[in-house]
Amino acid sequence: MINRLLTALFSCSLLVSFSSHAAQSLSSTECGVDRARLLALDEQQFDQDMAGGWRAVADKPGCNVAAADLIRDWRRKHGVSPGLLIWHEAQLRASSGQTPEAIALMTQARRGPGVPDKSGWNIYVDASIAFLRKDMAALQQQRAKLAAVAPPSGPNAPVIVVDGYFDVDMGNGETMKMRWPPNIDVVDGLIACFDKPYAEAYRSECQPRRQ
Repeated sequence: MINRLLTALFSCSLLVSFSSHAAQSLSSTECGVDRARLLALDEQQFDQDMAGGWRAVADKPGCNVAAADLIRDWRRKHGVSPGLLIWHEAQLRASSGQTPEAIALMTQARRGPGVPDKSGWNIYVDASIAFLRKDMAALQQQRAKLAAVAPPSGPNAPVIVVDGYFDVDMGNGETMKMRWPPNIDVVDGLIACFDKPYAEAYRSECQPRRQ
């Protein structure tokens, strides 16, 4: 079983999808955004409902920017800046070619001093920024740092790693085997598809095949 913190981190890797990078950006109206309804949702409904919230908008071709703007507006309305929402907005902007905006948001998504980061989240963030800056040396350096992150140990450890993999509770009675540390598959994909746009390099096709 994995604790809620790591489950949240894995939601970035497993659940975010993007429409085609090459698709023309459409307006909120063209994307069918019901702003009043969506902005009234609570955080769980807005961010984690796979068939609703901002994700339903992002699934439509050409609607990445509209989904990113929706996340921005939800954060402003509710007066909070949850790290994962900032990260998801950043990913959507990166997938749309809004690179400077994506890098600025990703920087905000880093965990601050004194905040535990036992799964290497900040390293993953820095690796993603290195990819967007097209700095292969920095990307490989962050990959090495991420690979060195040690799994939790002790009798009360929330993660049990066997042969480099552990089980992730998907919340529906099913589990999925994932590599330790979190997001190293994504970073490997960014390296393997370094010359591709973020929306393509992030996809599972660029990542090593899971055992």
